[in-house]
Amino acid sequence: MNKNLFKLNNLLYSLISGLLLGFSWPTYGASILIFISLIPLFFLEKSIRKDIYKYKNIRFFAYTFFSIIIWNIITTWWLINASVFGMIFAINHNAFFYSLLFLIFFSLKNILKENARFIFFICLWICYEKYNLNSEFSWPWLNLGNVFSESIYWIQWYEYTGVFGGTLWVLILNVLLFNVIDEYLNKKNKTILIKKVAFSLICIFIPIISSLLIYLNIDDSKKSINVIIIQPNIDPYKEKYSFTNFDFLNTLEELIKNKINLNTNYIITPETFFAEGSGVELKKYEKSELHFSLQNLLKNYPNTQIISGIQFYNLYFSDSLPSPSANKIKKGLWVDYYNSAISEQLNKKYKIYHKSKLVVGVENLPYKNILRPLIGDYLIDLGGTVASRAIQKNRINFVHDKIKTKAAPIICYEAVYGEFVTDYVKSGANFLSIISNDAWWGKTEGHKQLLSLSKLRAIENRRDIVRSVNTGISAIINLKGEIISKLDYGIKGSIEGKISSQKNLTFYSKYGDLIFRWAFLISIILSLISIRNLLRKLNK
Repeated sequence: MNKNLFKLNNLLYSLISGLLLGFSWPTYGASILIFISLIPLFFLEKSIRKDIYKYKNIRFFAYTFFSIIIWNIITTWWLINASVFGMIFAINHNAFFYSLLFLIFFSLKNILKENARFIFFICLWICYEKYNLNSEFSWPWLNLGNVFSESIYWIQWYEYTGVFGGTLWVLILNVLLFNVIDEYLNKKNKTILIKKVAFSLICIFIPIISSLLIYLNIDDSKKSINVIIIQPNIDPYKEKYSFTNFDFLNTLEELIKNKINLNTNYIITPETFFAEGSGVELKKYEKSELHFSLQNLLKNYPNTQIISGIQFYNLYFSDSLPSPSANKIKKGLWVDYYNSAISEQLNKKYKIYHKSKLVVGVENLPYKNILRPLIGDYLIDLGGTVASRAIQKNRINFVHDKIKTKAAPIICYEAVYGEFVTDYVKSGANFLSIISNDAWWGKTEGHKQLLSLSKLRAIENRRDIVRSVNTGISAIINLKGEIISKLDYGIKGSIEGKISSQKNLTFYSKYGDLIFRWAFLISIILSLISIRNLLRKLNK
């Protein structure tokens, strides 16, 4: 084979894999494609490993990088609506690290046996996904287990494994099917082919059948909590900050007036619903007009709790940095901003939770201690100069004093993080309240995907979800991950419905990402074996 044709074949491997990954993704893809999506890259690895040309590592990295870029563009191109820079950074960051995993796999070709090499690859992939959930540049949107968020009847067993169970399933099937095809191409043995294809199909269908059996045995009939979810449909670019908090209070009253009654337990509003100007000064909220107005709204509804998004700030008069998150306004004046949720109930002390999983660039500057001296007190990121926000380390729930239920106040991007959400549930959350503003991406797949990912949290924890989003899609999701009712994107309105109060903890809620812990342990063992084998090879 001449060199040009060889290059074309390798490029096709890369292209096909990128397309399969991209078009398997929710919310417009076919998730079944994910089981064959990495096979072309495994053939690419084999092709380059056996060729006679130089720079094998560099070429393999470049081809895999191209493939992952295609995957990222197809699935998350909509980030460009918020920021061109943000999209470019996100897809390149993702592509670099996933390609690095493949490069490590490639580099171990003469150090580990083939089966051990594939096991190491699977474990490293899982470890990277866990790192991606906790790193400064956290962007776990494309963790493989998320691919089944629209195929909820396949993955009811996520209540045991979380999304890492899905990642493991995908990787194992890709390796199995690659070995089936590769062996057949080498040996042309149809009998072996049929046996191994049958085994691979069993590995696909047993988890699906198990999922359906779990689904059929879940009781979701007890609905005791009455909720109203509002969707104001405010353009965050043009309208949001031209309105006062009392304009939004009027909107709230308008959207609930025909639905609220003495049996209403919760009213849920979107993220940063009250965000006039710089927000409300945190220390002064108790005596603020907004607090008194919300109490006045509830005076005829003693059984109702409002959970709302709100922006707070704290001022500091200091010549030195008063907190790690503080933003300098001018000499001697600093400010902390908070993207928060607040609960209000008649004649009860309000409670506040500050968003803790911040969107990189928009709400948080990664490696701030390093970068701040270099770029000053501004974030250079999604959309320009924005202030970083403060967080709180511990999760808290909002307790309803009348019906004694606990609501988990999850804010926007936090809904992507599985084990993070379990902290609410382990603390007694009876249902999950997700408040968000997805309008930054416009009418794209972005808002649909974030809604879809929320379903995974319902399954993992067996908790109903109420989801209030500024422009949509607001929804009620049951503990099986099914959407019971919703308001589509771009509609102003409200949803009235019933949800259940759950107390039992799932295996995943209790123990979290056990699959990652096992993968990490195996990765350490195989790393030590690799080092030993390499040293032996060098000493020969």
